[in-house]
Amino acid sequence: MFSFEHTAYLAGLLIIIPLTLLFYGVLRWKKKVRIAFGDETLINRLTKNYSSTRFGLKFILVIAAFALLVFAVANLRKPQTGEAEKKAGIDVMIAFDVSKSMWAEDTKPSRLDASKQFINTLLNKISNNRVGLVLFAGRAFLQMPLTPDFTVASLYVSNASPEAIPVQGTVLSEALQLCKTALDTKEKKYKAVVLISDGEDHEDIPAGILQQLTDEGIIVNTIGVGSVKGAPITEPGAASYKMDINGKTVISKLNEETLIKIAQQTGGSYTHLDNTGAAVNRVAALLNGMEKKAIQGAADTRQYTSFYFVFVLIALFILITEVFIADIKRKTD
Repeated sequence: MFSFEHTAYLAGLLIIIPLTLLFYGVLRWKKKVRIAFGDETLINRLTKNYSSTRFGLKFILVIAAFALLVFAVANLRKPQTGEAEKKAGIDVMIAFDVSKSMWAEDTKPSRLDASKQFINTLLNKISNNRVGLVLFAGRAFLQMPLTPDFTVASLYVSNASPEAIPVQGTVLSEALQLCKTALDTKEKKYKAVVLISDGEDHEDIPAGILQQLTDEGIIVNTIGVGSVKGAPITEPGAASYKMDINGKTVISKLNEETLIKIAQQTGGSYTHLDNTGAAVNRVAALLNGMEKKAIQGAADTRQYTSFYFVFVLIALFILITEVFIADIKRKTD
């Protein structure tokens, strides 16, 4: 069935109305001018080579070309044979720690940049699934709900930074709770969370949230970023390391114990991000090895045959034709 991809552009056809009114206004003006001269015989002699029919034809051709170009921009298309693409996959929520401790450089070039590289590389290896994104620091926010559009997901990840969260700190439990809420609760499987963090949570994770995740069939795979030894935090543009209230340099350390606990109690696995390629392959294998369900592809994954070029070619032909039509009568007219 034929349809327009950008129906809003069809409103451009309304411009034809004022153009038509302007055309008839010009015709009325010309008629008034003829009458103003008074001598009809003289006027007919002076305008004997003028063709009002050709003038009207040129206007109709220009209007037709304009309408065709509007149709071209709206992109008339027809779906190709076959159903909309369906894929077998799972729902994956990515919980990304963007607290200021992620600026530490014990993982090069920084914990934050290494995490972004990990996530974007992972997205390329799990493209048959749906993915959502939660950013968290002192608060957790649903940055993107579940979608099969990985291009948008990658864009959000690339733009993520501590500035995106006004409240600093690390709230792993709130991030996990938000991921659980964003996942479908009707089924007790086909769901996973990938939690990327240095694990520096200043509050204990309630056992209840981990049990809820387990009860919902949500597997949490945790990714530890940084080193157990720790490193100072260098904020972009700052001349020195971050200091505490006592004037001492803040050392941020990877808390593997918490991340391992989360993974173990939800049936997941812990991975230390010391080698991006190896970490991605391991996590991708875990996710791709899970039991899958049928997932409807994004609307734009369906293949269409577009016909915009037909309208463009016809409009171009009409405009070229209009150029060669003069509003002066030929000798044989």
